[in-house]
Amino acid sequence: MKDLVIMHDQQAVTTSLVLAEAFNKNHRDVLEKISSKINSAENSAQYKKMFAEATYTDKSGKQNKMYYLNRDGFTFIAMGFTGKKADEFKLKYIEAFNKMEQIVKQELPQTPEEKLALTMQVTLRLDKRVGKLEKSIDEIQNKSEIDSDQRYKLWVARNKKAIEALGGKESNAYKDKALSRKTFRSLEHSLKKKFVISRYEDLKKENFDEAIETINKWYPPYELQCEIEEMNAQGNLF
Repeated sequence: MKDLVIMHDQQAVTTSLVLAEAFNKNHRDVLEKISSKINSAENSAQYKKMFAEATYTDKSGKQNKMYYLNRDGFTFIAMGFTGKKADEFKLKYIEAFNKMEQIVKQELPQTPEEKLALTMQVTLRLDKRVGKLEKSIDEIQNKSEIDSDQRYKLWVARNKKAIEALGGKESNAYKDKALSRKTFRSLEHSLKKKFVISRYEDLKKENFDEAIETINKWYPPYELQCEIEEMNAQGNLF
């Protein structure tokens, strides 16, 4: 036979399975007796504190219903079992409950110092869990695409750099629509190629700062730079 009393959720309990075996009862009858208590109109709330529904796996692998019973739950169910042998098992149960409850008391903090130490341990564990959760959230956010504000900043930085590369808004290169468009597209192509994206919207948040830096450090390819310089070297064409 398994231990009469075990530890579950930091309290001493027995199970309907062990109870049925100890008192030589059919487990189904014990379940019905417990269910009738829980479902009774009177004192139903109090009974629910004494019994906790659970499941166990039988030899065939099937999940079946069972209950955990605390000391009060055991008392209510076992008081109906009579006879010399039943009384012997009741005494054994009482002794087992006493021993297990003593163990529980020894394991739980008793003094204010012990309670404070336990509180600090729990707080530390919670802090670590919260830290991990915040880190996970940050990682998820960084892996997501840039938002509308970041897309606007990227657009502003691109325009500023392209205009600067063309020689400013008053330059011949900037006023030449074909060359101006070619320069803007060259900058866009360099950025998309570096971050392997087809649109600005696909840029990851974690790459935003690097993308801004890439734009600020960008210079036109040699051939394009020659076209810009040649165009700007000409007289005022517009």
